This record gives sequence, C-alpha cells and structure tokens, in this order.
Amino acid sequence: MAGVQPPVTATVTATSRLSEAEIGDPLLERGYAQLPALLGARDCRALIAGYADRPRFRSVVNMAAHGFGRGEYRYWANPLPPLVAELRERLYPPLAAVANRAARALGAEASLPATLTEFQSRCHAAGQTRPTPLLLRYGPEDYNCLHQDTYGEVAFPLQVAVCLSQPGEDFEGGSFLLLQNRARRQSRGEALVLERGDAVVFPNRDWLTAGARGPVRCQFRHGVSRVVSGERYALGIIFHDAR
Repeated sequence: MAGVQPPVTATVTATSRLSEAEIGDPLLERGYAQLPALLGARDCRALIAGYADRPRFRSVVNMAAHGFGRGEYRYWANPLPPLVAELRERLYPPLAAVANRAARALGAEASLPATLTEFQSRCHAAGQTRPTPLLLRYGPEDYNCLHQDTYGEVAFPLQVAVCLSQPGEDFEGGSFLLLQNRARRQSRGEALVLERGDAVVFPNRDWLTAGARGPVRCQFRHGVSRVVSGERYALGIIFHDAR
C-alpha cells in the first residue's frame, strides 16, 4: 500500500551486534561478506509495496535509457523510510572499522569516522547532499551491467545489497555478480544466489586482495545477471550521498 512505512524490527536492531570480525574477516579474505536473513519477509514485502509510492523517491532511473542494463531503480528522498535509515545507521560503524583496517593494510590513512552522522557531515561539506539508498526492480530479461557506485569526491568503500524477493518463487535467474580486477591478472568473478532477506556486503570500488608479498589494491564491480522470469526486487544501501 502506497504511503506505508515499514517498521524498524528486531532484526534491524540486531545489526548493532554485528562484529567487525564477523563482517571483516570474509571481506578481507574473499572480497564480500554475506549476512543471512538480515530482513524478515514482512519487512521485505513492505519495502516492495513502497515502490509504488512515487512521491517518496527523488529520482527514477530507467537502466536501458542510460545503457546500464534493463530494469528500473528509484532513489529515496529524505527523510528515508525508518527501516532503511536504521539499517544504514547500524551497519555503518562495523563497516567503517573494517574499511579502516583495510586502508591500514594497504599503507593508507585510516580516516573514516566512527559514526554515519560524522561521515554524512563530510559528504555535505563536499556538496553531496542527495540520499543514495535505493530500490531496484527487475522483470523478465532485465539485468544490471557490472558497475561501480560513486557519486562524488567523498565515497565510502563498502555498500550493502539486500534481496527482497524469493528466488524460485518470485523470480528465476537474477544472481548477484561481483567481479574482482587486479592489475596484470585475470579477473575473478562470483555469482551469489541470495534468499529473500539475505544481504551481501561488498566493495564499492577499490579494495584489497592477497598478493605474494602481502595485501595489494584491486578494483571491484558488481551487477545482476539476467532475470529469466518473474520479478526481483532489491534494496541498495550506499553510505555516501550524491551531488
């Protein structure tokens, strides 16, 4: 129903107990971390129902019109739905700690602040004031080309995608894709099947991988493979704002 705001649930509150090690170890070892059942079915359905509430979104993007693939996504306007705002706020601290850990491993400065509020102030000072959390909808034959989500000078290195639909029931196909590119090496790909409510944390752009002499910098891109049938909805949580 349009206008209905999904509530903040115990599942979201539990994200505050996610440890840096729980998320960080797999991120640093393989470039992504899965968070099973981050959202319950009720919250997933509420977010999907909110897709029809056009005034809640600041922008609608037709992927085919821009050469991004096929399908559509919508960026929320402020204020964000409570569920989305809570997820963004709760997930930020452990992810910032992991990102600072990765920066130190690469010999760079660990400069990310501890809270989302502080990081958002940095975005706004750089003229990045538009919210970036989004809902994505894919129908039959839709897909998302491999890409990176950067919207300005200030960028947070990790982001989160949550599958809101159930594979095998609501849609077929539509795997989450992650591609790691390392200089002078062949690319490495991952294809993840996410159940409804499952999330994946992954690099926005630059990250690290194991090299013969220690960690080295690499680049990641992500996308979604072709949806064979049905509809696939997803929630994207990006922590930096856009110009």
